[in-house]
Amino acid sequence: MTDRRLWSYKDIAAHIRVQPDTVRSYRKHGLLPPPDHVESGKPYWYVDTIRLWVANRPGNRSRQG
Repeated sequence: MTDRRLWSYKDIAAHIRVQPDTVRSYRKHGLLPPPDHVESGKPYWYVDTIRLWVANRPGNRSRQG
């Protein structure tokens, strides 16, 4: 089943155990996928988008290679 909840910087930060400013920096440097939704100028990502990004990002120790 697809998870269509939207996550903010704060939600993503909690998921990967960093500060929200770190997630903002990732986006600024092109390390986050493009937002799935923008509301009032604020970006949001589907949970599935972030889970896929986490699974494939460099340095992820759980990745099979």
